[in-house]
Amino acid sequence: MKLLALDGNSILNRSFYGIRLLTTKSGEYTNAIYGFLTVLNKLNEDVAPDAVAIAFDMHAPTFRHKEYDGYKAGRKGMPPELFAQMEPLKEILRAMGYTLVECEGFEADDILGTLAQAAKENGDTCVIATGDRDALQLVGDGVTVRLTATKQGRPEVTYYDEAKILEDYGVTPKQLIEIKALQGDTSDNIPGVAGIGPKTAGELIQRFGSVEAIYRDLDTLDVKPAVKKKLEAGKESAKLSRFLGEINTHAPIETKASAYVVGPGDKGAAARLLAKYELFSLIERLGLAGMDGSAPKEAEQAKEKALCLQEKDESATLAALQAGKAAYAAPVFDGDGNLTAAVASDGDNLFLLKESAQSLFTDPNIPVVCHDGKPIFKALKKKGATMENEKMDVMLAAYLLNPSASGYDMDRLAQEYAVPVPAVKASEPYEAAAKAAALLPGLSGALAEHIVENKQESLLTDIEQPLSEVLADMELIGFRVDVTGIEEFGDKLQKEIDTLQRDIYELVGYEFNLNSPKQLGEALFIKLGLPAKKKTKSGYSTSADVLEELAEEHPAVQKLLDYRHLAKLKSTYCDGLLKVVGENGRVNSTLNQTETRTGRISSTEPNLQNIPIRTELGREMRRFFLAKEGWVLVDADYSQIELRVLAHIARDKTMIEAFRSGTDIHTVTASQVFGVPQELVTPLMRSRAKAVNFGIVYGIGAFSLAKNIHVSRYEASQYIKNYLNTYSGVRDYMDRVVKQAKEDGFVETIFGRRRYLPELTSSNANLRAFGERVARNMPIQGAAADIIKIAMIRVSRRLREEELKARLILQVHDELIVEAPEDEAQKAARILKEEMEGAAQMDVKLSVDVNTGKTWYDAH
Repeated sequence: MKLLALDGNSILNRSFYGIRLLTTKSGEYTNAIYGFLTVLNKLNEDVAPDAVAIAFDMHAPTFRHKEYDGYKAGRKGMPPELFAQMEPLKEILRAMGYTLVECEGFEADDILGTLAQAAKENGDTCVIATGDRDALQLVGDGVTVRLTATKQGRPEVTYYDEAKILEDYGVTPKQLIEIKALQGDTSDNIPGVAGIGPKTAGELIQRFGSVEAIYRDLDTLDVKPAVKKKLEAGKESAKLSRFLGEINTHAPIETKASAYVVGPGDKGAAARLLAKYELFSLIERLGLAGMDGSAPKEAEQAKEKALCLQEKDESATLAALQAGKAAYAAPVFDGDGNLTAAVASDGDNLFLLKESAQSLFTDPNIPVVCHDGKPIFKALKKKGATMENEKMDVMLAAYLLNPSASGYDMDRLAQEYAVPVPAVKASEPYEAAAKAAALLPGLSGALAEHIVENKQESLLTDIEQPLSEVLADMELIGFRVDVTGIEEFGDKLQKEIDTLQRDIYELVGYEFNLNSPKQLGEALFIKLGLPAKKKTKSGYSTSADVLEELAEEHPAVQKLLDYRHLAKLKSTYCDGLLKVVGENGRVNSTLNQTETRTGRISSTEPNLQNIPIRTELGREMRRFFLAKEGWVLVDADYSQIELRVLAHIARDKTMIEAFRSGTDIHTVTASQVFGVPQELVTPLMRSRAKAVNFGIVYGIGAFSLAKNIHVSRYEASQYIKNYLNTYSGVRDYMDRVVKQAKEDGFVETIFGRRRYLPELTSSNANLRAFGERVARNMPIQGAAADIIKIAMIRVSRRLREEELKARLILQVHDELIVEAPEDEAQKAARILKEEMEGAAQMDVKLSVDVNTGKTWYDAH
């Protein structure tokens, strides 16, 4: 038989440190569990074992501790974030049918050694998986080692047999014990021989074979006098170290490989546990997909009650759905996003609608529950219709409940909320829709309970769901671009890029690949001899931060920064945009509603929210976004919305008064922070006060502020201190919100949007600090995101109600853009200002600046 024997503690430990901390929304840590199961899955695929034994240490002294009380002394205890994952992992492994092996008085290494020895004696093969090189001493006679590590979240496995050990160490596997006896092991506090390092230990064992042979012939040994002296002094220590370093192969455990054949376990329980810990990607990978995430009894009942897709008279079906509480509807689209059919459930039956699919969604008398309403809105709007009675969008509800989740597909949600997955019978074209429609009643019910519990009903029904219709409109309309202008701008950039490239080659003295970090590092730090700031595994770091620090050191560096900026501008915003322009001359971005943790909308393919504005050349790109002939762009931008939100939620009287007085908030802040009258505030003072104002919103510290405004860290810390003394309400808010977040486990906006912060309970100071920064800034950023969403809904609705042709086409952070006929521009501008400023009632009035122009550049 082929036995796979895993060192559970070692693999779990390396998984923990090899993957960033992952948590569930309730704050349970999962990164080590994820890493361990990923490694186990890879080993199963690579090794294809007949049996698997997973060894764990016990929390009790071993025979080594009894022999030497300094054994492993000084080793740091297991971090609480890792310790908390140990028992959940064991529970999952047992549910998957694996046998776990523990033995009091012995370590996991000894269990592996005993199983390896038994395999040798029984003629079996044994594959040991561990992150600990100590196990290499066991290799030989059918025993190999897979040395495992987790790097950047991915498992890495190195195969070791006798030949590989000889190649790497120049000795036999058993002689590795001898080397360790001489060199010792700081991680286990094995002393070794004082003054003998790995190189000398390896050379001695290669020459003399063993510790015993060395000390037997020590008097005549042909070694340097200094080495001999060290060996003489360390004789007893070497013998002790050899005893401590040798793996025991006679632990009192079951040694028959057949005892470790993986059993049936409880796959449903395993799937439920993985769902509990939100490890949904592993459910599929570990072959547990389809195992119900609900209680076993409910799951069995669900399977017994298989739903058959019914094709009845469609008008009768619609009438029946009108009489019910809701239609749980799943659309069927063609490749172009057109609605071709729909499957609807009344909670007990499944109905197929073809000719009446559109009527299902547009009938105001049918409350519709769906999953992801935006594509439905898009399909309907192509036909001049809309969804008239959307009761619930399950995907958006799930996003509000868990904004940190990696996805919101229905199978994942069923697992997360322990909803039984009903069996369905339907032909292939409609099978997926039938399954979705059958799942919606249970799923929407479970989510609705949590939404009510969190008091997020209004956030869902008044903001997120109406917004999905607005986004559908915006995606369909798109933004007109000047293709010829972009092409000419791209050509201009290419000429400048070519010139910069030639200049850099001339300054360095030879040609090389400017886009190769390795070649660039050699040119800057070897050829030019510039001071290296950071080193990576592949060479010198040439990151933007490093180059900016070196910009004054050599003219080639600034030219390189300029080269990178222009190359990015051309490839992303010229070449990239031209690839996605439609036949109508417009680009249609995808606006994502469930991507960010703060509630902000994101834009992809292309990302129109990321058109550069920080440099004059970048801003030029906005000249190529324009209104269609006879129309103009109306651009409305919130003024300092996040600072206004901060003033409101912090109840800071000084800041509120500054906004109410209509004076410039940055000038007021500069006056207070620098202790001078407002009329004596210089542009530099105002600029630094502005950096502090906005930095506070993002939880900036003295180090980052100092870097941003080019002052000393002490100066920056004084600015922040003076700021918080001036705005004492803000200071109190900063303390209050963190304290409340630690109690609740989350923060929320004034509209009820939440973000869970398990980082606040971390033992890692950096993670805790991150959690505290997020606790302070998320209620501000999240509320600003909520306000802009409300404004989008109000603007869109008002334009429609007043029967204008003008339409909302883009949102970029705090900015809305409407495309309007020239004769509607003034009215559209008024609507934008009124609806945006009226989107939220706070202690500080919202302020909006509105401009018009033929291009985005002119209108902003």
